Amino acid sequence: MTNFEYEKLTEFDNHRTVLYLHDHAVGLKGFIALHRGGFHNPTFGATRFWNYVSEKDALRDALRLSRLMSYKSALAGLSYGGAKAVLIAPVADEKNRERILRSYASQVNLLSGNFITGTDVGLDRRDLTLMKKVSKFFVGFRYNPEYYTALGIYHSIKVCLSFLFGSSEVQGRSVSIQGLGKVGALLLAFLYKEGAHLIITDLQSDLIRKLKKKYHRVQVVPPQEIYKQKVDVFSPCALSGPLNIKSINKLNCKIIAGGANNQLASEEIGALLFRLGILYAPDYVVNAGGLISVVDEFEYPQQDSDRIKKRLAIIPKTLKLILAESVRKKIATNLVANHLAEKRIKEFI
Repeated sequence: MTNFEYEKLTEFDNHRTVLYLHDHAVGLKGFIALHRGGFHNPTFGATRFWNYVSEKDALRDALRLSRLMSYKSALAGLSYGGAKAVLIAPVADEKNRERILRSYASQVNLLSGNFITGTDVGLDRRDLTLMKKVSKFFVGFRYNPEYYTALGIYHSIKVCLSFLFGSSEVQGRSVSIQGLGKVGALLLAFLYKEGAHLIITDLQSDLIRKLKKKYHRVQVVPPQEIYKQKVDVFSPCALSGPLNIKSINKLNCKIIAGGANNQLASEEIGALLFRLGILYAPDYVVNAGGLISVVDEFEYPQQDSDRIKKRLAIIPKTLKLILAESVRKKIATNLVANHLAEKRIKEFI
């Protein structure tokens, strides 16, 4: 795909660099997109390993997610740019996985520390350990980033409850969670402990059975029914783009706050949610906990969970600012967050 072609994509936002990854010998294909930063300070963004339908779909995902990472970093008070790597997983072919990841890690080295990365969807701690042997520019070992992501979302839900109902009390409130992966399952644990009424769904039936056995008070619904549930909070924690014209017409919630990236299929969806009276907590604001934890690992030689939790305080603080500004200006929360992120990017990067 030529520069001219990718610049025509709507997701292209004058990115600093877009790299095409290719190693025919092992089957590596993918992209690294650096949105902002990478000059004075490195860019941060995890690596995704996914069965993309086409290279174009993979590129569009990298462009969207790298922009989101710039915004996430800026609103988390971090002076780093945003980036993203996406690798196209060979269909039904695991035998070359190790060779693909080693080749990818060697190509990360070519960026000489301008790109710091970790694991996202499709990769786990074993993959991270493997890639770290090849490149020193991988993070996510000292802490569990998903824990801090879920913790940030939990505190954000409390902010939204307080904003809408006058109390941050979770007990007795109803929350539906879409997607019970690493972040969704941890959020479930936090909310269950506080006595929330929980409705959950996931595409993996074995995972649902396991969680139902552990959290016996939860209600399980089929994936296609999760949008229709009458709840105080809907928390999308699966893959990107769950909120579109079709799905929001099914919603029966008052608040949306979850861990999925790029939850809005388009910016216009945020405006529609605003007109519907549904409070939307911008995804890249509330799910910044994982990024904060890996940046802390990068900046400090010693582990300190209390330090990270103190740094997480910026998430509810920023969210309160965005919600208040949305009411004052009578515009959607995603637009307020975008404007604030752009302003801070100019200040930090």
